[in-house]
Amino acid sequence: MRLLYAALALCSVIALVPASATPACAQSPLRLNEILAGPATDWNGSGSFSSRDDEWIELWNADAATIDLTGYLVTDGDSLPRIALSGTLGPNAHRLIFGRESFEWEQANGFPAFGLSLGNSGDTVMLWKITGADTALVDSYTYRSHEAAADRAIGRLPDGGTWALFDGLNPYTGSTPPPGNGCSPSPGTSNHCDQTPTRAITWGQVKTRYR
Repeated sequence: MRLLYAALALCSVIALVPASATPACAQSPLRLNEILAGPATDWNGSGSFSSRDDEWIELWNADAATIDLTGYLVTDGDSLPRIALSGTLGPNAHRLIFGRESFEWEQANGFPAFGLSLGNSGDTVMLWKITGADTALVDSYTYRSHEAAADRAIGRLPDGGTWALFDGLNPYTGSTPPPGNGCSPSPGTSNHCDQTPTRAITWGQVKTRYR
């Protein structure tokens, strides 16, 4: 794990850069694709709601070939490993990680067991790749508090594209970007939206704009 913390030290400045300008330290076909930090629903289908277990992160394979997930791991802003991946992921396929799976991995591997532990006032999600003696940050996203409100997800639209706010289950009317797109989160499936983003304005603003 010393390799991981060394890489975290080298790349820690990334978490301080605005999300729209966040660079990655290495290229990878595996990308962060959608994040839901504030569940208010039984997203994992367990039959009961848990604010820990129903958080989720979606990864996406941008490659046209199957990739090996061995060596990839996820952290949040506190830099603690939340889950290490294994197995394979097919071309253009999605890998969904719920807080419950993260919690069970932490327990099994001797880490503090909190699940994904995604902060509701804002946090950073980071995807790492360990290859031999090298550990590199391959993708990250820093979200704000309005992106982590109840049952809102922040995701790339379309898959691998620009980050957008999926607020169909809890409409966002504020002015802090990104605006809501009126579509619902889509865990484990392709991100798409046929709505046009809108922003609420007052009648006074309308009169000022068109007089």
